[in-house]
Amino acid sequence: MSPLKIEKGASSQSVYALRDPNSEVEEKHTLAVLVENEPGVLARVIGLFSGRGYNIESLTVAEVDHTGHLSRITIVTKGTPAVIEQIKAQLGRIVPVHEVHDLTVEGPSVERELALIKVSGEGDKRVEALRLADIFRANVVDSTLGSFVFEITGTPEKIDAFADLMRPLGLREMARTGVAALARGSE
Repeated sequence: MSPLKIEKGASSQSVYALRDPNSEVEEKHTLAVLVENEPGVLARVIGLFSGRGYNIESLTVAEVDHTGHLSRITIVTKGTPAVIEQIKAQLGRIVPVHEVHDLTVEGPSVERELALIKVSGEGDKRVEALRLADIFRANVVDSTLGSFVFEITGTPEKIDAFADLMRPLGLREMARTGVAALARGSE
């Protein structure tokens, strides 16, 4: 195999850019990683992704066991099956990592995300924004004479659809939590 040639002024490429376009198709995977809740662990996990050119589409981190000092990192990433397997294997080798679960392949799971969406508008646009919010079960958490802030929870696709409908009505700003996911069932 010949070494990768990088021309002067060219930036380094990710592993995705080096793939043959006729090779395997990329898939989105949700990974749940149980780690020690200590300084530097998140940086090491994220460093693994950035150092190898893997992209993170969503990242959520929170302590889940206060007495055991454990945190759960939920990562949504995209890659070929080989790349996903490589990511899981490399995550499992990081010392403070206790468990790595690929919720996408381990069975049914539940994914939810929360978003705050600011929409400004007057007249008919304001009425339409409220009507759509009702359809999507979004809550108004702040209101002024010229704007609303909606809180919406659901799948990332639901939030994307709501945001797409709000754009022509005056979407100004959006904050998203990232995906939180759990496997379904008793295990």
